Amino acid sequence: MVGPVYAEPPVMTWPPGWQVEAVPEATAGVDRQRAVKLDQDGTPVMVMELTASPVQSDHRVNLQGVLLEMRKSVQKDFFQGGYQSVCTRIHSTTLSRLAALETTCTITRNGTHVLSQTLVAAVDVDKAYVLSYAGKAEVYKASEAEIEAARNSLKL
Repeated sequence: MVGPVYAEPPVMTWPPGWQVEAVPEATAGVDRQRAVKLDQDGTPVMVMELTASPVQSDHRVNLQGVLLEMRKSVQKDFFQGGYQSVCTRIHSTTLSRLAALETTCTITRNGTHVLSQTLVAAVDVDKAYVLSYAGKAEVYKASEAEIEAARNSLKL
């Protein structure tokens, strides 16, 4: 008889200077990791979060559909806060060793670009992964190299 196999949680090397926050487990088996970039006053200006959720082996995930729903939710939440958002077309990318889909939303208020948010989703045999990162427009742009390094460090 073979006992249950527990996969290791994903490993992300967060950018230097970012504050790693403990994220309470909302649902059994879901692994969430978050890091926040603070300005000199200690105000969060960027956040990056990685979520790994279990997927039943007989369930086929419609990744495009999941990402579309996530994007709609982001746009609806910002709209309710008085913001407008435009998102890129969902396109192929990679997340660690997996094929993934990605979209980036530009959030504006009164015509001024204030925030950017990227959503990346991928599915493995028994897990679904979502990497989300968002921040103030100028900080997001200035943090692209840090974000890329963190994404490239990801081990799933």
